[in-house]
Amino acid sequence: MKLKSAFAGLALATAFAATPVMAADYVIDTEGAHASINFKIDHLGVSYVVGRFNEFTGTFSYDEKNPAASKVEVTIKMASIDSNHAERDRHVRSNDFLDVRRYAEARFVSTAYEDLGDGKANLKGNLTLMGQTRPIVIPVQKVGEGQDPWGGYRAGFTGTTALNLPDFGANFNLGPAAETVYLDLVVEGIRK
Repeated sequence: MKLKSAFAGLALATAFAATPVMAADYVIDTEGAHASINFKIDHLGVSYVVGRFNEFTGTFSYDEKNPAASKVEVTIKMASIDSNHAERDRHVRSNDFLDVRRYAEARFVSTAYEDLGDGKANLKGNLTLMGQTRPIVIPVQKVGEGQDPWGGYRAGFTGTTALNLPDFGANFNLGPAAETVYLDLVVEGIRK
């Protein structure tokens, strides 16, 4: 009888040890303005136009003990583009450029999280922009995680990447240097 109990206890302990650790789910904190999607693009080969997207939503899952299980989904409202120049923003929203009436949203859905150690990783996924879906890689860096002063738990990451606009069907010609847009991402999530 004792032997059966010992085997049952061992089997139960083994089952718990073999159960994969579940990643924690987070909502990206856009309400508290603790996340941003910023961009810069070449202007005439002499400087950059910089700006941001003011409206986006997203979620991510992350577990430090099992980073490969991480997942990210983000949706950007393209009409929220803001380069701090109203007339330019109206033009960029038009069908000359982003055509936000036709392509109201851009969407990123991750497919893999390659942990490089020391808080660094390559976040791989599919970006849909202007009706075209292409795989991209975003090098990311974990900033930190922990309790916040309001009883919640937060985790934060940064990331940078470059997109070749013609890959997404952009046919406007601003010169070869302006075919690449550089994205700078700051993401802070609140655990659900």
